Amino acid sequence: MCLIVSRRAIFGYCRRRTEILLLIVVVFGSSILNLLLKLIFQRVRPDIHRLVEITGYSFPSGHSMGAFSFYSVLAYLLWRHIDSRTGRGVLIAFAIIMIVSIGLSRIYLGVHYPSDILGGYLASCAWVSFMVRYYERRMGKRAFPDA
Repeated sequence: MCLIVSRRAIFGYCRRRTEILLLIVVVFGSSILNLLLKLIFQRVRPDIHRLVEITGYSFPSGHSMGAFSFYSVLAYLLWRHIDSRTGRGVLIAFAIIMIVSIGLSRIYLGVHYPSDILGGYLASCAWVSFMVRYYERRMGKRAFPDA
């Protein structure tokens, strides 16, 4: 079976490469920011009721930062391509559920304090906001062009 790729598909992909680049920069940048913040704060992990043994510093939560970065920038990018209110509502609900679930799971496992999760969310929110603003200025686009 041959795979035939049209020019339209190729050019559509090329137009989307800046969006893919934004996703990659946000996710990897969030990981680097997390490492820097852990080195600055050097907060020890909780030692009570731990279900999983894990090493390293606690603040901010890397899983929470990664989840917030990935799902929020993904929602931002997909929002622009979804026309229906229902589709957008499902997208936002999915992103929120994933972000909150991952944060709560870290507390449940006993490897983070709630403040670690909140700190991860806030640091990641600042990073994502900075990158989205930079992206929009660079591309000359608004976050929600039809709003």
